[in-house]
Amino acid sequence: MNCELTCIIVDDEPLAVKLLESFAAKTPQLRLEASFTDSVEALSWLKEHPVNLAFMDIQMPDMNGMELSHMLPEGTKVIFTTAFKEYAFESYEVSAIDFLLKPIRYNKFIAAVEKAEQWFSHSQAQPADIPLSSHSLPLTSNKTSMFIRVDGELRQISFDHILYVEGMKDYVRFHIEGERLPLTTHMTMKAVEDALPTDAFMRINRSYIVRLDKIRTVDRNLCVYIGEEIIRVTDAYREAFEHYVQTA
Repeated sequence: MNCELTCIIVDDEPLAVKLLESFAAKTPQLRLEASFTDSVEALSWLKEHPVNLAFMDIQMPDMNGMELSHMLPEGTKVIFTTAFKEYAFESYEVSAIDFLLKPIRYNKFIAAVEKAEQWFSHSQAQPADIPLSSHSLPLTSNKTSMFIRVDGELRQISFDHILYVEGMKDYVRFHIEGERLPLTTHMTMKAVEDALPTDAFMRINRSYIVRLDKIRTVDRNLCVYIGEEIIRVTDAYREAFEHYVQTA
């Protein structure tokens, strides 16, 4: 991926900040925008200057890294840096790109950056107001799959295998053909809607996006039968769906 990710460093230990700054300086994929030893100051800055990536310590005064991660602008991903490995599982729960255990070696740092590159390359969840730099490759409309983070790993799913997507507050569930259980990831429905091809998928109510060619039946009450689910088309999406049915 030939792109440059904008990033910041947040760590209350000045020596840790200096180390990460030196790593970022010799990593061409990164453009360091700012460094902070105060998490509250970092949050205030991010509200006006969103970036792609935050290298962030977990144990910090006033606001720890886990708390801060829940308040980041949408589209800013996290790589946690900490001396305490017991935080690893919790870091995956907040959909961190990676978890680096101190003392951090450059080979581990660059591996985490490559994971971030892969995430931004394959996910169309990134908001338009947090673009990659001008060297980014454009996202093409002929993509046939996307990557989502499930249980701490990036998983590639084919658009052809998605039955429908179900929204659950800050998470979504991808219901996949042949999969007994849905795949749950931290993502907004708007981000999913932007990522999926519009000629194959349609949002039919606030909580559901369906794969149009997987619909078996539409009943007189405008309820869609797909997979094992029956989903009602709500009024806000009724006109667009009826137009699709009439022209399909």
